[in-house]
Amino acid sequence: MKKILIIEESPLFRDYLGRKLAEYDIEVVHGVNGLDGMLKIRSEIPDLIIMDYFLTRKSALEVLQEKLRNPNTKNVPVIMMATKLGSKHIMELAKFGVRKVFTKPLKLDALLNTLSGLLGISVTIDPTPSIIEAHFNEEILFIEVAQGLNTEKIVLLKYKIKELMSLYSVPVPKVLLMLAGIELGDHFREKLDLLFRTVLEEAQENPRLIKVLSSSEKISDFIRSSKDYPSIGVTDSLEKAMDDLIGLKPDTFAHDEIARERILSSSAPTGEGQESITMRFEGENAITKAMGALRGNALVAAVDDDMVIRTLISTVFQSAGWTIDQYEDGKAFVDSLGEKNYDLVFLDLMMPNMNGFQVLQELKTRGQEIPVIIFSALSKKETVLKAQEYGVRTYLRKPLKPETLLQKAAEVLGATF
Repeated sequence: MKKILIIEESPLFRDYLGRKLAEYDIEVVHGVNGLDGMLKIRSEIPDLIIMDYFLTRKSALEVLQEKLRNPNTKNVPVIMMATKLGSKHIMELAKFGVRKVFTKPLKLDALLNTLSGLLGISVTIDPTPSIIEAHFNEEILFIEVAQGLNTEKIVLLKYKIKELMSLYSVPVPKVLLMLAGIELGDHFREKLDLLFRTVLEEAQENPRLIKVLSSSEKISDFIRSSKDYPSIGVTDSLEKAMDDLIGLKPDTFAHDEIARERILSSSAPTGEGQESITMRFEGENAITKAMGALRGNALVAAVDDDMVIRTLISTVFQSAGWTIDQYEDGKAFVDSLGEKNYDLVFLDLMMPNMNGFQVLQELKTRGQEIPVIIFSALSKKETVLKAQEYGVRTYLRKPLKPETLLQKAAEVLGATF
């Protein structure tokens, strides 16, 4: 039996990957941090190590150096995972026996194919082309399924929902399940059942708080004929789905939401063109979780004609060691794209000179896939409709709060699944 050591600080990720590998009769050993992983390398002598780059107690490089010093483990292959690594770091890892570097969120098929080659084992997964994405916007969990239904990715969705629920601490989310234009293929009823059960078990147990966006008669028939899902609403209009969700009041179906007041106060100007931002958080749980996901440096653009907003973004993220470039209009940002390689963009929709919609169109025209979080003073429904039109999956409505900025950045850049 092959033995794999997983060194990863996310218990969700350890659980997911451990269960998946166990299906192939692989013994899985878990390291919960760098130090624990180092000790497990010595005691377990694994056939393969899968590890995260960002570890505590001992760094990934310290763990790899210890592996090389031990003649029993020096030739053990390593697969590295990271939310972000530059080419310099990747080249450095090669001399430590790192065979492959995967960027999170994990692409399961690519990982299993690599395992198959390194360990000489045969792996089979559902080959159905599928893209499943999940995002939290305010109190609505958006789940979008494209191309088709894939069993492996539906299982992965379970962990993605857990990750988002933990980050946002929303006890009673509304759910919009977007199934527009997918190919159902064979066994679609079993896969749809798995999808709906996953959503009901992990996100929202009350079907009345779940809306499905789909024009498929097969999907509508499946929901209507099921004894478990008939109260899930189905519509082929995004506008209608949003109207239905916004009108629902979760606390009439379940326990009251716990309200946490976050206060952002702006003082009087302290100098010409300067304003100081004071932040106070009464609840630190969301902040701690978000900051834990934001490891490593990132280059971020704050594009907004409001200097207070730009200053807020800089204040929030500079403490995490990030570099923040500020732009007071969309044209100045677009003109910089040839010189800068941004990891994330905070973008206001309503600006002079070149507004946010025009910036999004320019990014689309240039084929530049930069994660964008849009700001909007529009209504909730209008913002969602505009965001979907331009392919933006995550947004914030003004006024902005520091902890929501952190949560959104953590969701976009710190995601494990």
